[in-house]
This record gives sequence, structure tokens and C-alpha cells, in this order.
Amino acid sequence: MASICVVGAGSIGCYVGGRLAAAGVDVTLVGRERIGQEIAEHGLHLSDLHGAQIDVAAEAVQFRQSLDDQISAELVLVTVKSAATATVAAQLAPVLNAGTVVVSLQNGIGNADVLAQSLAEQTVLSGMVPFNVVQGGQGQFHQGSEGSLEIEDHPALGVWLESFDSAGLALVRHQQMLPVQWAKLLLNLNNPVNALSDLPLKCQLSKRDYRRCVALAQNEALRLLELARIKPARLTPVPPGWLPRVLSLPDWLFAKVANRMLEIDPLARSSMWEDLVAGRVTEVEWINGEIVRLAERLGRNAPVNAKLMALIRQAEQGGARDWSGKALLAALTEAAEQGR
Repeated sequence: MASICVVGAGSIGCYVGGRLAAAGVDVTLVGRERIGQEIAEHGLHLSDLHGAQIDVAAEAVQFRQSLDDQISAELVLVTVKSAATATVAAQLAPVLNAGTVVVSLQNGIGNADVLAQSLAEQTVLSGMVPFNVVQGGQGQFHQGSEGSLEIEDHPALGVWLESFDSAGLALVRHQQMLPVQWAKLLLNLNNPVNALSDLPLKCQLSKRDYRRCVALAQNEALRLLELARIKPARLTPVPPGWLPRVLSLPDWLFAKVANRMLEIDPLARSSMWEDLVAGRVTEVEWINGEIVRLAERLGRNAPVNAKLMALIRQAEQGGARDWSGKALLAALTEAAEQGR
């Protein structure tokens, strides 16, 4: 049987790998000792917002902590944080067989390119996980929002389609992934706002001031994307260019017009919030930082996204991460005005 290796067994890696293992796929997870011990003791317990409950016995998943030994898997899913991409690529290069298919399922825009620089003998593809996964401890991983796996189309994927379908993780294939990645990044601009609010996603998105913070960041990004002649794909019922206006609607109207945006598990949080709570460095550099770098390439600035980056970095160092919507909106509005 063909096998899959998931490199980066965190929330996304354990959930995706666990679903595949539950469908009978030969899966190896590569991650930290803590996660390995948790799985060995409790197995994996996977759930989603629609009530699915999937248990995977510990012996159904192989686990390793390093990339020192040869990886014979025909498909490798990379789910490490973006900051670790270059390091992981260098570690994978000597242990993968030529022709192995490697898929980046990471936040940000350029991770597949970084992988490809070290993996010249492998087939490297871009991918994206649009849904949120929350760790609950003792092997519990919960999908708290909607979405299907999005992936760059390639003939080599054909042999895997049935496995992903059986796992309930149907692959949505695209000829061009860059518009899809930018569309996902626009949605991910909510991540720092959620992290700074210290609220569950559904609660945070139900409050207009927080949504207006996201709208400021998205408007800034959309203007820059238009200048760069980049057209984001449509991933939601609301076209990308309409998102800021919809988010800015009064609460009662937003709840009616964009009710699908609130189809989120009440306990779901952003991965950036989880990183702050765990004392880890966040991926803000690969979310809002992408907008700031795009602005620099265009000879412009992105004061709102730069301000969100600064606030998250302060929070990483122990700064405030319980901002009210009113206070955060005032800080971002001031940054926007000063940046004009």
C-alpha cells in the first residue's frame, strides 16, 4: 500500500494525518516528543463542527521525532510553521526518494517555492488548509470551521484522490494556486485580530468593531493586490472585493447577510491565538508580513498590517492580548491615518 508521511504533527498535521489513517492509509507522523507521547497514550480522537467523532488507535499511526532516517512514503505533506520551512526542506532533501510528491499545506504564499529550492528531485506542490483545527489535549483534535483541502493539480495526485475522498478530505484541485493562496491570506488577516481579542472566533466575528479591524487590513491588502494585478480567487459566497464591506455591516445585518461566516464551532480559535497562549512565535510574518512585503515591492506602505504585526510581536513578548474591539480599531485607524 502506498504511504503518506506528515511532517509537522501539530493541529493540522495530526488532524489530516489522523483522518487518512482512519480511512486505512499507511500514515507516519513526524513531530515533537510531546505529541508522540500523547498519541501513544491516548491515540487520536478527531471531531468536527458537524458532530463527527473518529477514533484512531495509537498503533494505527507510526510516529517519529526526527527526519534523520530515510522516508519511503510516496506522498509527504508538510504542515510545519512557515518559519521552519527552509530548515525542514534541507532535512528532507537527503531522506526522500526521487519523484516523491511533496505538498505544502501551510499558511503564507511562498512555502512551496522554499521547499522546491532544496527538493529538486521531488515533485513539490502548493496546497492549503482553509479550516481551523483546535487541540484539546489527550489526542483530541477538533475541526471548528468549514472548508476542503485546496491543492495544485498534478497528474501524480491521481493515485491519492480516492484515499483523501475516503478520509472525508476531498481534494479541490486548481491549475493555479497563487490566486487561491492570496484569497486564503485575505481571510487569515482575521488571525491577529482574533489573537489580540482573546475571544473564540465566533464571538469575535459577531462584534462589529473587531470585524472593522479586519476590514481595514483587507482593504489595504486589496488595494495593493489590485496594483500588483493579482486577482484573488473566490473561496466564499462573498467575492473577495466585497469582504470589507460585508464585515463592516451592523451586527444584526451581518448575521443575516453573512450567516455562513459564523458557521464556526463556538470554541474555535485561530492558530495565532494558540501560539500566543503556548508561548510560541506566531506566523504573523507569513500573514500580515506578506502584505507589508508586497507594499514594499510596489513602493507603497501597509500601515494597518504593519501595526497588527507590531502588536502581535509585542504580545509574543508578554504585551497585551486582550484588546477590546473599540481600542484595537482606534489603534489601527490611527496607524492608517499616519501612514497616508
